[in-house]
Amino acid sequence: MDLGLKGRTVIVTGASGGIGREIVRGYAAEGAEVVLTYHSASEEAEKLAGDIGGAALPYAMDDPNSAAALVAAVLERTGRIDVLVNNAVRWGRMAGPETSFEDVADDEWLAMLRENAEGALRLSRLVTPVMRERGFGRLVHISSSIATDGMAGGEYYGAAKGALHGFSRSVAFSLGRDGDILSNVVMPGLTRTARNGAIVEAAGHIYSERAPIGRLLEASEVANAVVYLGSAANTGITGQVIAVTGGA
Repeated sequence: MDLGLKGRTVIVTGASGGIGREIVRGYAAEGAEVVLTYHSASEEAEKLAGDIGGAALPYAMDDPNSAAALVAAVLERTGRIDVLVNNAVRWGRMAGPETSFEDVADDEWLAMLRENAEGALRLSRLVTPVMRERGFGRLVHISSSIATDGMAGGEYYGAAKGALHGFSRSVAFSLGRDGDILSNVVMPGLTRTARNGAIVEAAGHIYSERAPIGRLLEASEVANAVVYLGSAANTGITGQVIAVTGGA
């Protein structure tokens, strides 16, 4: 299937590791010009960009100016922005067995809400005028099954990811009136990545037992869904939350 991505410009935030790395590779394999962002892992990001022939640019979710600088740099480089994948994440400290969610300090939970939700919304606001002008665009927001399934200790992270669901749904109606512009959420569960071996080792069996396919997904399998939803081949899926969890 021709995904219609050759020559298109794709921004993938938080792309230096985990699922983001595979999303970058997936778009690059389809001939897209990929701009990947990082916060602190500059060496990993630069290496990945070198491998695919793309560009690595810094982006801090907690700095409003960095979003505008990122968009300006991408437009200067390619003159267009066709796809935005909001994958960057701020984990922060979750409540643990000995800490109730109401005991998490205000500055910590507010930062988790703002940086995870506000960072994605701010960048989406900046790229959509470019998409409206061209009459084409794809927004793909990476969420988490914590937003719908819940998890003790994940109250604020789940709240931030849940905000993306509501934003994407309404944005789909707004943007759909102005051209072939679609917005969706991809919601992974626990996924095998290069960085989460300890978590998978400790809890992977719990999640794989819940899945009809009886295993955890690899990061590349989640990336496949993200690449399709953010492609020209996707002409009718918008305003949806797509669970990519192996059926769990």
